[in-house]
Amino acid sequence: MGRMTLDQYFVATNVVAGIGWLMLLAAPLNRPLMVMLARTAGVLLAVSYVVLFVMAWRSAEGFAATYSLPGIAAFFDVPGFVLVGWIHYLAFDLWVGSWEVEEAGRSRLAHWLVVPCLFFTYLLGPVGLLLFLLLRMVAAKKR
Repeated sequence: MGRMTLDQYFVATNVVAGIGWLMLLAAPLNRPLMVMLARTAGVLLAVSYVVLFVMAWRSAEGFAATYSLPGIAAFFDVPGFVLVGWIHYLAFDLWVGSWEVEEAGRSRLAHWLVVPCLFFTYLLGPVGLLLFLLLRMVAAKKR
């Protein structure tokens, strides 16, 4: 079996993330199990992140020597680091989404109210988190 290409890693990690997000959407079936499965997908993404980071590091001629916008831009000139950055988003957004579902259960929020927050967390990370925090705050004030 040959080594996977970056495109194949991209597809595989998106599939893993997609499965995690489906588990979060299915949370009303069994919240603890679905959150655990989503977090397992997040851990798989984190492992992929480390593996691909090491692979990209080995193939990179240079690394962002300074913590600056040009330094970060140079970092993302390496295709492997672009993929690593993408997996970073996938893993953290999925982890935040799993926290939202878990916290919604503790806060007794209806799952259908959390679904739009999950959608925005999946697409726009911090926007979904802010929506969820606002939803939780509004629900707490109504109690």
